[in-house]
Amino acid sequence: MFSLLLVVIYLSFISLGLPDSLLGAAWPSMQPQLGVPLSYAGYLSMIISCGTVVSSLLSDRLLRRFGTGLVVSCSVLMTAAALLGYSLAPSYAVLCVFAIPYGLGAGAVDAALNHYVAVHYAARHMSWLHCFWGIGCAVSPYIMSFYLARGTDWQGGYRAISVLQIILTAVLFCSLPLWKRSHADDDESAEAPLPMRKLLRQRGVLPVLVTFFSYCALESTAGLWASSYLVQVRGIGTETAARFASLFYIGITAGRFLSGFVADRLGDHKMIRLGLCGIAAGTVMVLLPFGDLFPLCGLVVIGFGCAPVYPCQIHATPLIFGKRSAQSLIGMQMAFAYIGTTLMPPLFGIISDHAGLGAFPLFLLFFLIVMTLLTEQVHGFPCRRGVDRNADS
Repeated sequence: MFSLLLVVIYLSFISLGLPDSLLGAAWPSMQPQLGVPLSYAGYLSMIISCGTVVSSLLSDRLLRRFGTGLVVSCSVLMTAAALLGYSLAPSYAVLCVFAIPYGLGAGAVDAALNHYVAVHYAARHMSWLHCFWGIGCAVSPYIMSFYLARGTDWQGGYRAISVLQIILTAVLFCSLPLWKRSHADDDESAEAPLPMRKLLRQRGVLPVLVTFFSYCALESTAGLWASSYLVQVRGIGTETAARFASLFYIGITAGRFLSGFVADRLGDHKMIRLGLCGIAAGTVMVLLPFGDLFPLCGLVVIGFGCAPVYPCQIHATPLIFGKRSAQSLIGMQMAFAYIGTTLMPPLFGIISDHAGLGAFPLFLLFFLIVMTLLTEQVHGFPCRRGVDRNADS
């Protein structure tokens, strides 16, 4: 039963990743057909992000009232309906409306599954869980390009993804008994949650939230601006720059797959330290002024460095702060992560208008230093009343 439930959880995280890279792949075809400025993709993305922040903050109440299985099932159904709405939308305004349920559904799935795996599974499963998210992100642009290459409009790509989500929704509703049977005797999760104001006053909570903000600021900024930096500052060809910028995400996905094999042995804190060292090494390589090889390889190294940081920070949350705080806190972590993803790449765009794209590696370095200092601070005083690091296999 338990292994079958784990398969369902992995499939759910693939479904979470599928729509995340779809807008970027489809927008060049969507924009002229909708008759809106190129920049309007950013507004859609911000609406989705606002929805994820809201549902992440509400996830604790939803999980305690309805349970993880039902919340995840209904949330995936919501995203499936939103994607189907995208495939039928006649105008940009309608897309904005459907972006609301998509964001709300995605945020609830993210917070619910991250909490469940952090409490009930070993560290390797958290790494592999986020690896499966990367697989979903990598697959959906290919699905969209398949439909565009056949002469079908972008609606066909959205329709295909929505069908996959609907199939997964059916699987999730059929799996509801598995969620109820697993860990039915887990009494600690039934304790009354700490109010958010009290939780924010708990030692280490604010630093760990800033750490999540900083990580996602670094990852999303690197993903968005790396190619432009390589072309305009380092003089690298556009095709080469685009190829290596995509390898940044492949590095994250591959790194998380490999991290799963050593995460239980090394533990969350050592994995995070290794990841931060990898980001530091990659950033130094990007800064080096010697030829093209160093900055190109540096992006891949940054991707590998990013791989263990996010999943291991989540997995360490119950251990450091206790199960009672973990459910509310992981929802807050997801919210801060989405805020960092939403706000920091545009902020760097504004900075680059004044300081130039040469500030790109320095921007990454700033958030790396913040993460390093706060991570060492947070992991210096774990309460040790959470679950064991290797709670389950």
